[in-house]
Amino acid sequence: MTQRVAVYAGSFDPIHNGHLDLIMRSRTMFDRVHIAVLHNEEKQPLFTVDERIEMIQGVVADYPDCEVNGFSGLLVDFVRNVGGHAIVRGLRALTDFEFEFQMALMNRRLNPSVETVFMMPKDDLTYVSSRLIKEVCSLGGDLKGLMPVPIYERLIERIGEKLEA
Repeated sequence: MTQRVAVYAGSFDPIHNGHLDLIMRSRTMFDRVHIAVLHNEEKQPLFTVDERIEMIQGVVADYPDCEVNGFSGLLVDFVRNVGGHAIVRGLRALTDFEFEFQMALMNRRLNPSVETVFMMPKDDLTYVSSRLIKEVCSLGGDLKGLMPVPIYERLIERIGEKLEA
């Protein structure tokens, strides 16, 4: 029997509970979930791809149906290379929809056999983004409950290093 394989791609800089909510719920719909960490220097990431992969692997270590890899290039090529059938994308607000819709249509054109599945995070996580997490952290705000503790500790350490530089 063919496994149902999904890819959840993003920069995950850093991963937070909104991302994890989608990963955990994707696990109920698919046999395997590949978490694909985008290598995109244009976004000026706080953490390297290798650091992000390591942090995510630590968070999903208890889930053998999850695999974490870095990628660059076309997402549909990565999906094909891992034997995927679906791309999981999160929608937090209406502002996400237009961009995600365009990407889904382009991905369908590039590979019609790959479906895009849109998911909304839990209500209490719809406002959470990595960009906002980093900004609040740099200003000393309380982020408890928005990300796993080990990730939060790494974030505080890295933000501290940036502020001291």
